[in-house]
Amino acid sequence: MNTHLAHAPETQASLPKDNLVDALYSKVSWRIVPLLIVCYMVAYLDRINIGYAQLQMKQVLTFSDAVYGLGAGIFFIGYFLFEVPSNLLLERIGARKTLLRIMFCWGIVAAAMMFVQTPTQFYVLRFLLGVFEAGFFPGIILYLTYWYPSKRRGQVIAVFMAATTVAGVIAGPLCGGIMKYLDGANGWAGWQWLFLVQGLPASLLGIVAYFYLQDKPEDARWLSASEKTALRTNLENDHGLVAGASHASLGQMFRDRKVYVLALVYFLLLGATYTMIFWVPTLIKSWGVADLMQIGLYSALPSLIGVFGMVLIGRNSDKHGERRWHFAGSVAIAAIGLGITTLTHGNLGASLAALSLAVIGIASATPLFFTITTEYLSKAGAAAGIALISSLGNLGAAASPAVTGAITARTGSPVYSMYLVIALYLLSGIILLLAVRSAKTPKNVQA
Repeated sequence: MNTHLAHAPETQASLPKDNLVDALYSKVSWRIVPLLIVCYMVAYLDRINIGYAQLQMKQVLTFSDAVYGLGAGIFFIGYFLFEVPSNLLLERIGARKTLLRIMFCWGIVAAAMMFVQTPTQFYVLRFLLGVFEAGFFPGIILYLTYWYPSKRRGQVIAVFMAATTVAGVIAGPLCGGIMKYLDGANGWAGWQWLFLVQGLPASLLGIVAYFYLQDKPEDARWLSASEKTALRTNLENDHGLVAGASHASLGQMFRDRKVYVLALVYFLLLGATYTMIFWVPTLIKSWGVADLMQIGLYSALPSLIGVFGMVLIGRNSDKHGERRWHFAGSVAIAAIGLGITTLTHGNLGASLAALSLAVIGIASATPLFFTITTEYLSKAGAAAGIALISSLGNLGAAASPAVTGAITARTGSPVYSMYLVIALYLLSGIILLLAVRSAKTPKNVQA
């Protein structure tokens, strides 16, 4: 988890040598990032396991694709309403208390999904899951800005967000295995066990995070005084790789039109991404794969390849000091991969290869986007700005599964939904290139 970019100006006498700085950030990363990854993996599983559960729930509850699409999307309405307040509260009470509140409550609700019997119950619990989880992801992104300067942030955010791709690797076999082998145990269906087994760990991890993490470097007893000083100096002399705003207040941040353009980019990006997340199991099933365990195993392969791709692209972005074109290149890779997938429909090997290419771009784009976002926002607007962009962007994830579900139901094929997803990816890259400018590196900063 070590990063390899330059730190603040070498003229700062208080800074250690390069190798000592690298060792310091490696120490920080190994202390805080693994737990954050595990927490995000559980959060991701609780979001997307409905995509696998529906394969079995349909046999009992007779929910239509439109019901599942709406239920998948309504999660993000609750997320939207409570994300900004949650991040502002995090800044006031700290990350530990915030993670405890968020994770304990969402774990209970996620497990309660096992008792769903009607569409109304399904919608209510999905909404509450979004309410309680609101603030988790933008809170972690904000938390990382307390520890890492912008030039080390691209890789660490990519490593953190690799949790979703790692979870994607294990989600298929895990979900498929639970539904297949626990089906009927204790009189419960496999999909009920799925929600229980993957829900309760979130509550336990919230308690662990409260006792294990520290809110800021100054609170870390595992850092020496000189190490705390080095971290603080790097943050105080931070210079982003994209042209940043100079918000002096929350009011200025809320009036910044570019913040809403970034939210639009994330709206398009997340709408496309969550469409893929929710419908990949169904897509693979349409390729002639019937066994639940096999669907899970096949869906794991693209995610496994995506893990390596996103970390390498994030590291390359840090190494070359460039964000915009890395993002645009990632969404282009996603679009190309999905385009090939539509052309190879029915050929399992070729379709999986094309989907794997797409997942490299899909997985890489989001950490790059939030690295750009943290560099653009000023310190005064970071907490609310990250949450605002994330919450508005999540409306894309709320809308797109329902829209693409309706398209698939009407046409009888997921191919037409893929055309929409491809367009969303390409448009997000074009808008970001037009909206964000690269920063000029100060002469006294080693690039």
